[in-house]
Amino acid sequence: DSWGIFTFLCAALCNLPALPALNCSEELGAGQSIQQTYDLTRYLEHQLRTLAGTYLNYLGPPFNEPDFNPPRLARAERVPSATVDLDLWRGLTDNARLAANYRAYSRLLCYLRVLDGQVGTAELRHRLAHFCASLQGLVLSIGGVMSSLGYPLPAGPAGPPAPSGAPPAPNDFLKKMDDFWLLKELQTWLWRSAKDFNRLKKKVPPAVVTLRLEARGF
Repeated sequence: DSWGIFTFLCAALCNLPALPALNCSEELGAGQSIQQTYDLTRYLEHQLRTLAGTYLNYLGPPFNEPDFNPPRLARAERVPSATVDLDLWRGLTDNARLAANYRAYSRLLCYLRVLDGQVGTAELRHRLAHFCASLQGLVLSIGGVMSSLGYPLPAGPAGPPAPSGAPPAPNDFLKKMDDFWLLKELQTWLWRSAKDFNRLKKKVPPAVVTLRLEARGF
């Protein structure tokens, strides 16, 4: 009857602390690491748009003119180029693309840090330092993605010797041209990396939610 059902429910509620507790936990794996790296890449894209505009204005004309599109000079080849055929790039394995991203951003970070020490305004130095910190976070995040997928980090140094050891530009215009190409290549790398991580996060399942029983009172 209804009174018996009520008595049974009361007894069950009184004994709940002695029953196993049902806990929910989330396993943080490759899926979340890829999502975080993708989000960071998009954030850096947004951050670089503002930084590039400010820095090109600092360089002055013709570098800050919208239609300025100079040919790539031999000096600029020290900066890792993202101008690879898209079909060829997509044909690489995930491991190869991740390793290329890791090496490229490590090298680009070296050049940006030198750039940070050469600018003449405190505000621009502050923006460059903030961007370098974010880019360092991206390098570490890519390394985390590779580890979570079981890929080794690229062997040897992540980039060439620090650009401080490279021969200086023979004149101010060529120095500005180096800076221009550094920003241009960085923009292209971030654009392509965002696409890479967007595709990768669709291939790797999201974090799995598991249920775990913890026995209490036994």
